[in-house]
Amino acid sequence: MAIVAKTALARARQCIRIECDALKATSRSLGAGFVATARAVEETLAEGGKLVFSGVGKSAHIAGKVAATFNSTGVSSCFLDPTQALHGDLGLCDEGDLAILLSNSGQSDELLRLLPLLKRFGLRVVAFTGNARSELAASADFQLVYRVDREACPLKLAPTASTTAALALGDALAMVLMESRGMTRDDFAKYHPAGNLGRILLLRARDIMRSGERLPVAPDSVTVQEAILAMTRAKSGSIALVRAPSGKLSGILTDGDFRRSALSGPGFLSRPVSDFMTRSPKVIRDDAMGVDALRLFELHKIDDLIVVDTGGRPVGLIDGQDLPKYKIV
Repeated sequence: MAIVAKTALARARQCIRIECDALKATSRSLGAGFVATARAVEETLAEGGKLVFSGVGKSAHIAGKVAATFNSTGVSSCFLDPTQALHGDLGLCDEGDLAILLSNSGQSDELLRLLPLLKRFGLRVVAFTGNARSELAASADFQLVYRVDREACPLKLAPTASTTAALALGDALAMVLMESRGMTRDDFAKYHPAGNLGRILLLRARDIMRSGERLPVAPDSVTVQEAILAMTRAKSGSIALVRAPSGKLSGILTDGDFRRSALSGPGFLSRPVSDFMTRSPKVIRDDAMGVDALRLFELHKIDDLIVVDTGGRPVGLIDGQDLPKYKIV
């Protein structure tokens, strides 16, 4: 049957609405079970244990993704195929680990057979399910429950809203643990060294700044003309101005400042640059993350950012036009 645009769009929107409803219902239902599960994860990590995820069918894919999310945030996690577990793969489980078994119905035979074996190995078990009254939920130590009134499938059969809700709840658990552990960007970058994400997270201000001949610096006692000549030689839209003899940053003169100085009347070129410079400009430390520089550009709507060392002396300049080539945008 040919796709009819109007019908297809209406059906697609209905599907998304149903899945949104599942997310809202799951969010509203969060309570003691979620907190208890989060604390169990925290205790497991504190004792050197890992998270063991398992599921069947579509739930296996969700379990694998949530395990991957935990791994990416520094929480040791793995996926255990429930069938292979009965044929030797239980060897990856250690006493003190926390098993998180994902089943929408909570009645998956494979998981119900696996659960007592995991407990025998000394693992505590989380029932990650859409059915709080299921056998899985009743047999587990903790319950992580999502709420889904109906699937988005026209036949009410294919896992759709349930997998969306489960995925979101798994992400929520991972993010709560990430925040409670005080994970920083540096920590996150350690687990993402490859690809665009890792490269961006690992870049420091010193890696993207202009320095040497491309960094115009002058005492704040020079004239406007001298400052402009220094900017021109460096092919820069601004110049860092410093106090003598400390060399500490005292201000910045930008192209905009120069244009405004011209409005002050004849002879402005021979006046001290300190008359027109922007005092106490926005700066960033040379060891700061590159993404922190981007945040300053966006927050303060500036074109140039002076990079300083621990002593407050200018050591570089980040030009907003340079950020795209580093893909920090």
